[in-house]
This record gives sequence, structure tokens and C-alpha cells, in this order.
Amino acid sequence: MTTIRHVLFDADGVLQEIPGGFYHSAEPLLGERTREILNLASEHERPLLASDDDFLPVLDGVLREYHLDVPAADLYAAVWQNIATSAASLDLVRGLRDAGYGVHLGTNQVRRRADHMRATMPYDELFDVKLYSCDLGVAKPDAAFFQKAATRIGAEPAAILFIDDHFPNVEGARSTGMAAVHWRIKEGHDVLLERLAEHAVAPDVGPGASA
Repeated sequence: MTTIRHVLFDADGVLQEIPGGFYHSAEPLLGERTREILNLASEHERPLLASDDDFLPVLDGVLREYHLDVPAADLYAAVWQNIATSAASLDLVRGLRDAGYGVHLGTNQVRRRADHMRATMPYDELFDVKLYSCDLGVAKPDAAFFQKAATRIGAEPAAILFIDDHFPNVEGARSTGMAAVHWRIKEGHDVLLERLAEHAVAPDVGPGASA
């Protein structure tokens, strides 16, 4: 078995969350059709994850379909830019780095949100390699995302462990030879530490163990 020397983290659901949840944050603007509208917006967002195209005009088009007099920029700010990091997750990243692991970010993001995350989140200084789908030109769960990630990290896939809250992404990573863990913040960091230990991966200290 190849020793894991690098840990690749997803962002949404692993390092960060939308306070109150994806749908709840939009309800004051969208009302009773919130779920339907956001689901359609997400469908239109997916092709943009691997491109430089701006999501805001696409979101505006969705709102026009529903004849809503809501500025797309206001909805975007209330949902997509409404991000809170998990302190326990960030502490875990630091603990793994202190233990000698390479720590890296691997996330699906449209260009606008990736730029926002770079400007407002501490990821540039926290991670060794930052991998946004809009930069790579391919999005998870496509195996090419993970192959490109391994190349950027400079390691064989088998030396990398990936953490994501969506199982199809976990399967995509495994298809390339990476070890992968399915986990989301709401499960608690005790659970994540246990799953990392199954791969003989552990931080210097167990930050967030009581979270």
C-alpha cells in the first residue's frame, strides 16, 4: 500500500458552508418557489464550472423565466457569496500540514465564486496547491479533474487522499487510484478523524475532535 503524503480537500460541505443552507438563504428573495428556482439555476451553473464564463447573466436569465423582479446580483450575494468556514476543518488542515502532509484544495467553482473565495477565504495561505475547476477546465467527478490535480500536486494518485461531501466525486477520485473519504461537516470532525485514521493519516494534534 502506498503511503499517503498529500490530502486534497473539497470546499463546500467540507471546509465551508452556506449559513442556514442553500435554500434557506434565498427564501426571503424567492419565496415559495425557492427550491425549484435554485435547482434550475444549479443545472445552468454546472456547464460553467469548467469555463471562464460569468454565472451572473445565466442567473439573471433564470430569474426572468420566473418573472421575478429580483436583481441577480442580490440573489448571488445572498446565496453563492454567503460563505462561512468551519474553524475545526481549517484547524485540521493546519494539523495535517504540521504533521508533514501536503495539503491542497480541490473544488468545483464558477469563475466569479472562485475569485470571491480567493479574495475572502484564507485558502491561498492555508493550502499548498489550489485547484479550482474553472482553472483546470474540467469539473468533478470527471476523472480528468483528479488526474490534473495529481499532476499539479506532483504526486502519484495513490499518494493522495481526497475528502468530499458528494459520493460521485469520491468515486471519481477512486477511479484514478486516489484514496478517498466521503464526509460532510454535519457528521462531526470525530468521524473525519476516524476515516482518515483508516488510511493511516492523522494530524499532529486532533483539532476539532469535539466538534
